[in-house]
Amino acid sequence: MKSGVDTPVTTLAKPVVETVVTTARPSRGTTPPTAAPSPSPARDANFASASLPRHLARGAIGFGLVIASVAAVPVVGPVILLAAAPALIAFRGCPACWAVGLAQTLSRGRLRRRCADGVCTLEKAPAPTR
Repeated sequence: MKSGVDTPVTTLAKPVVETVVTTARPSRGTTPPTAAPSPSPARDANFASASLPRHLARGAIGFGLVIASVAAVPVVGPVILLAAAPALIAFRGCPACWAVGLAQTLSRGRLRRRCADGVCTLEKAPAPTR
């Protein structure tokens, strides 16, 4: 057998359709219109607690349930792993969600996000007036 044997190849060619988009440039001295920002699901994700002690208590409960359920498997059997399910409620999701919530709880009221001209930065929040 030859290694360079030509085999016929059949393809179904589809017609190519090109779409041309033209945009109008604003005249000099005017600013181009900006699109309204789309709502971001990440912006609405809030895993923070009302206070740091409450958040740490939720973490202690969650990690305690996970550790206890894994440690008790040799004694009770795999059915004890169901005790780890309430940990998801304590964590408000997974342990990573709890860690994000910890960062949010620590920074609550201390940082403010500011967006201008498509660039977002974190700034120190102004001190509350009393």
